Amino acid sequence: MNNYKLLPALISILQTLNLTESAKRLDVTQSAMSKTLNQLREDFHDKIIVREANKFILTKKGEKLKEQLPVLMQQLDNLYAPESMEPSLCKRVFTLASSDYVAQAILPSIFCRIEIEAPNASIEYTLWHKDNLNKFSDQDVDLAATIADSIPDNLYGKIMAEDQLVVVFRNKPAKFDSDMTIKDYINGRHILISGGGDKNSPVDHKLAMMNLKRNISATVPFFQAAIELLLKTDTMLTIPLHIAADFAQHYDLQIKRLPIEIQSHKYYLLWHAKHQQDPEHKWFREICFPLIQSHLERTIKQGMKLIHTYQ
Repeated sequence: MNNYKLLPALISILQTLNLTESAKRLDVTQSAMSKTLNQLREDFHDKIIVREANKFILTKKGEKLKEQLPVLMQQLDNLYAPESMEPSLCKRVFTLASSDYVAQAILPSIFCRIEIEAPNASIEYTLWHKDNLNKFSDQDVDLAATIADSIPDNLYGKIMAEDQLVVVFRNKPAKFDSDMTIKDYINGRHILISGGGDKNSPVDHKLAMMNLKRNISATVPFFQAAIELLLKTDTMLTIPLHIAADFAQHYDLQIKRLPIEIQSHKYYLLWHAKHQQDPEHKWFREICFPLIQSHLERTIKQGMKLIHTYQ
């Protein structure tokens, strides 16, 4: 391919699968976009997108281009970028994705550091969903702090900590003065948190293997909302130990070990390969990583003390 100026149009077509939408994005006519697509098809010796019923789908070549082009374009951009980053001159908007708990407990410290070092930079926080892991390139996200079993090939990641799930309830029903049993757990009324990663499916999968099922009395999107419900009802909440320990410092809660064996989960800070050599991105992740990791390590340590106290 000789006309590299067509690559932004190609990336837009691959992302939208819609010539009209791509034309709007690039502020050109649909006719011009059609001509561009024809030229791209000729250059790549492939249809790239083909019509199926009332929509377009990618060819195998198109799928490969969609995966590889954003990284290659970022690498080209990096050739023009400065080798070092001066925080005081940075005006970038950095996007961090995680659960609402991280927004509440750790984001203030991250923002404080950014405000001091790069007062012209800003941060946008978005809630992370587990399904985003395998379509990271489509997300406008710089960093994601999340639970992950494995890291896709197009992502970079650093493990921050390992944690376990525990059961939390208001302090303290007499029936839970001793160790919680599987019968206690199944017969209890559970609050489920729907946002921020995949904490619950391992529990429900293990119970299903035992032909058991939890009684979900309420589902809410946020940790703080779940705690407020928990404090006013005879319910229980299954959450990571470090979060339980943090909330136990502020509320009258009791923590019990989960009565089933669940593998500990790993917390990662993840970013797309296209950002790996970006000096501004490197600066941002080097701020976020130690602040999130230190919070995890401190609260997990607190949680281990509490869980032994309550047993």
